[in-house]
Amino acid sequence: MNNWFRRARLGIFVAGMFSFALAGCNTGGSFSSPDVTNAPVAGFVDISSGSEEDFILNVGRRIYFPEGSAVVTEEARMTIEKQATWLKKNKKWLVKIQGHADDPGSEAAQKTLSTARANAVMAELVKDGVSPKRMWVKGYGVERPVTDCDKLTCQSQNRRVVVNLREEFDDSAPASR
Repeated sequence: MNNWFRRARLGIFVAGMFSFALAGCNTGGSFSSPDVTNAPVAGFVDISSGSEEDFILNVGRRIYFPEGSAVVTEEARMTIEKQATWLKKNKKWLVKIQGHADDPGSEAAQKTLSTARANAVMAELVKDGVSPKRMWVKGYGVERPVTDCDKLTCQSQNRRVVVNLREEFDDSAPASR
């Protein structure tokens, strides 16, 4: 064995032994670290059951579509079923279903497609027992793109519907609510 390899192995061994020794001495002195096992997720205030954070982290709010399509796929259907189950248990929440697009075609076509995607998700939620009186759709077309990715990846991420929880209806909700 060459000298460099022996020194590297000796260094790894010494570092491992030092770490092991410190771990054994961690009895509350200056080397102790806080118990963060059950600490809240950064950026989330309330991850209790029925909270918006619970919905985002444990159910999922995004549903993706193939290019040029508003047909709900089997994969999307699984997410929608989880959303419906959660929404039926947590009736305090209103639901704004936001459609998005990044497909070939005019801006008007994108708006129509994104609205069709949002309506398709709403229809599935209604079919699964969520009251339509709690929900409304808004198609954004290409207005709110995902931008932190390469063009191809962004395009597929923009072909989405986002199910957002609300405490009250906003200006995009139909007046008849």
